[in-house]
Amino acid sequence: MDVVVTGIGLVSALGDTLQSSWQKLLANQSRILLRQPFPELEPRPLAMLGKFPVTLNCLAEQVVDAALQDAGLAIPLADCGVVIGSSRSYQSQWELQVRQRLMAQTLPDDPIALPWLDTLPGQVAIAAARQIGSGGPVLAPMAACATGLWAIAQGYELVRTGQCQRVIAGAVEAPITPLTLAGFQQMGALAATGAYPFDRRREGLVLGEGAAVLVLEPAELAQQRSASIYGRILGFGFTADGYHMSAPDPTSRTAINAVKQCLKRSHLTPEAIDYIHAHGTATQLNDRNEAHLIQHVFPQRVLVSSTKGATGHTLGVSGAFGAAFCLMALRHQILPPCVGLQQPEFDLNFVREAGDRAVQNALCFSFGFGGQNAVLAFSQ
Repeated sequence: MDVVVTGIGLVSALGDTLQSSWQKLLANQSRILLRQPFPELEPRPLAMLGKFPVTLNCLAEQVVDAALQDAGLAIPLADCGVVIGSSRSYQSQWELQVRQRLMAQTLPDDPIALPWLDTLPGQVAIAAARQIGSGGPVLAPMAACATGLWAIAQGYELVRTGQCQRVIAGAVEAPITPLTLAGFQQMGALAATGAYPFDRRREGLVLGEGAAVLVLEPAELAQQRSASIYGRILGFGFTADGYHMSAPDPTSRTAINAVKQCLKRSHLTPEAIDYIHAHGTATQLNDRNEAHLIQHVFPQRVLVSSTKGATGHTLGVSGAFGAAFCLMALRHQILPPCVGLQQPEFDLNFVREAGDRAVQNALCFSFGFGGQNAVLAFSQ
């Protein structure tokens, strides 16, 4: 069964809609700015949606509504599955609750009085299911920065195997919290001035807020209702290094296996790939390993870009962003540039400026802490 994408909802620091984000991305714009959302922490470059950090539920509701409207669907959708993940989940609320309790120097006698039930990791997916009136499967994957692609792959399998007529799949992230910033700072992973993927002067990642979900359904059903189709999901590949808690395997062996697994399931050869949306975090280790992986598996002509120089690194959402941008590239036959890249360190065919390109097949990469490797293939 062919599974296609008929709707996309996306909110990024670039814009509060898919179209506005896409247009600014093509114009090589970046919304990474020096911010100080927490007075106890020094200013840092961040990709925020507004002046203050956002909340998870507001983001999720907004992108689900946008995706359904884009797909031409009305609620209730009782037969629609929901697969929406988040790598940080409700961490901002947890930190706020702890801070409030510490400031008050008291805890309630009854532990149930703490609002923890409303902030369990799966609640964002449950809230989305309630929003659309769904009685179908509800999943909330959590796989670090591979969360978005894992969610889409799970949604793809639910549709492909006939378990759901439709699925809304993607990820939501509100990662601008004191603990998240402090943690990445202690690791030495945060940039001081901006995000420059694959550049010789790259400093590290820039955290960003955002959300992206896709509406997946069988091609036959989409054609029956004359829905507009962005593209088709061909297959996926997932592996885990088992090498280190945060660093990737320097041999890229299992990451390469994820790519080959995806290509095999998608009935594609490396030569058939026209474009790769790279993970491209602008960290030393990721960009080096990812570049070597691409050089090892693909012909030199394959076009490559990372969009994190524009949107920041949205952690679990980054793969869902990449999937949405791949689908826009397939629909419009325009590739997004590698924003922030000025002096490439690696011999790859980077997209430096947006332009018309013949794109039939595209891959999206995500690599997460714990050595989680995710690859999804899309076609026209």
